[in-house]
Amino acid sequence: MKHFLWILLVVTLIACGNDTQKEAEQLLKQANSMLEQKQYDRALTSLDSLRRVYPNSVDIRRQALKLRQSIELKRSQEELAFVDSLLQAVSHDYEYQKQKVEKDKQELRATADELTMLTRTRIRRDSLQTRWEVLGAKIKYIRKKQKEL
Repeated sequence: MKHFLWILLVVTLIACGNDTQKEAEQLLKQANSMLEQKQYDRALTSLDSLRRVYPNSVDIRRQALKLRQSIELKRSQEELAFVDSLLQAVSHDYEYQKQKVEKDKQELRATADELTMLTRTRIRRDSLQTRWEVLGAKIKYIRKKQKEL
């Protein structure tokens, strides 16, 4: 009788393990689907749930890590494209303002408002440049990590 109970317990655990594996795979598929739909935050939330709820599904979690890197890469690439377009526009605006202020300085017509606006535009340009560089470094790092896996 004791052996029968142990066998029943082992069979039950194995059956539950298969269900757990299937549930973890389903969560991974959902995250993949969300990536394809560009729902990056929801996909990352699903991957966080997978890690928390199924800590023993090592193979699935490895796949989830690769997916997480892909999500972060795509998100960073999209953000970089946006920041790049903003940076170009602000840089163009800064150069225009700078030329105008220089001309007004030579003619002794430069106002405090013009100088303040030029400084603010320069600060915004420098901030966007820094953000652009950080995103570029992040993308490079993610690609390096993807090659290691």
